[in-house]
Amino acid sequence: MTAEQIVLLGGLWLDGSVWNTVECELEKAGRRAVPVTLPGQGDGNSSATLADQLAAVLAVVDSGPGRSVVVGHSAACTLAWMAADARPERVATVVLIGGFPCTGRQPYADFFEFSDGAMPFPGWEPFDGADAADLDAQARQDFLAAAIPVPEDVAKGVVRLTDERRFEVPVVVVCPEFTPDAARESIAAGDVPELARAKHVDLIDIDSGHWPMLTRPTQLARILAAV
Repeated sequence: MTAEQIVLLGGLWLDGSVWNTVECELEKAGRRAVPVTLPGQGDGNSSATLADQLAAVLAVVDSGPGRSVVVGHSAACTLAWMAADARPERVATVVLIGGFPCTGRQPYADFFEFSDGAMPFPGWEPFDGADAADLDAQARQDFLAAAIPVPEDVAKGVVRLTDERRFEVPVVVVCPEFTPDAARESIAAGDVPELARAKHVDLIDIDSGHWPMLTRPTQLARILAAV
């Protein structure tokens, strides 16, 4: 089977609409893109769990006409890797944008403070510097207005990886706020154990901050179309 669709998974606080421009550009390039609004991140399900998010991704992968390229952004790099672990025969390639998969038996994304059972966007201070350098004042305001608190049972969900065939799935790391050399050094140093064991890892630079789907959508779509 060939890769018939590109499944797009946004990171924390994002719903599927964050991929709108990328999706349009991919369709112009003749590629079928499927942005996923993850449970708890845009569907109104404040009690969603990490298992619910994985199930939603697998439903898209399983319903595709062939194998899928699964794209994960930021924290969702781990979710994309979990999909490869669960469906190594259905995932043609995993693309990781601005992040790396964590290892099994760790919390998915327990990064910031929680309020009323969810993890709201913490403001821009944690992202000072290269992460948000290409977001102007209006873009930051729009992001804040659209940001969706992530359910606690998603962020604190335990990552489970069980099938070593995932290491045979090719990986492409798109490097926005960090360089390919920095990513390569982290992998070689053992900071990213999952990718250290992956058999095929390519690294691609993109001149952007942490959210290239917002600031460099055309360039990002070209990269994804070539996968």
